[in-house]
Amino acid sequence: MEGEAAHHLGRVLRAARGQVYELSDGNRVWLARVEEVRRDRIGFSLVEELPVYPPALQTTLLLSIVKFDAFEFALEKATELGVSAIVPLTAGRSEKALLSAAPKRAERWKKILLEASQQSRRLRIPELAGLAKPEAAFSSNAIGLKILLSERHEARSLRSILEGNSAASLAASTALAIGPEGGWTDAELDCARKHGFCEASLGRLILRTETAVIAALASLNYALWRQES
Repeated sequence: MEGEAAHHLGRVLRAARGQVYELSDGNRVWLARVEEVRRDRIGFSLVEELPVYPPALQTTLLLSIVKFDAFEFALEKATELGVSAIVPLTAGRSEKALLSAAPKRAERWKKILLEASQQSRRLRIPELAGLAKPEAAFSSNAIGLKILLSERHEARSLRSILEGNSAASLAASTALAIGPEGGWTDAELDCARKHGFCEASLGRLILRTETAVIAALASLNYALWRQES
């Protein structure tokens, strides 16, 4: 291991000979023992290969920009729950000051995705797309199952939508769109429906964006696990 990762492990975490860590090259994960510690280089010996489980779902999360502490919490949990890609949305009701500052946070967000991937023993880091308007994301998303969380009373429950799809359909490709505080605008809802998104409800209570991310992705994972078991 060399460069910044080695410097962090050696100087910040104080790695020492004999300590054991998990290492991944993006394809496999190994348990490895530290054999050598230098300033910007750490040598390991591989002990044993560890089992890894690629995400069963191929989910693209279309996530509206909200206050950065909540948005970054959502990024972390979405990664742990197996999303494949994340598209930050500049929704109509997102705060304008947040939208202006968002591009400067990209590197921080990538670091969050990396650390969450390491923590959850993921082989691959979720792809982080550039900022996009909802209309553009909805129209360019050539995904099979398309779900947009909605606060409208007529929206079907997310559970009923998931139960109406086969395991193969759920495991293929899914797009999940989650709005900002204040919800989607009428124009955004119309655009989503036009491009094949079905409105889904998580219940009568109004959830924060980061809570909705966890609840919806956990429901997707559970629905697939239940159909496959």
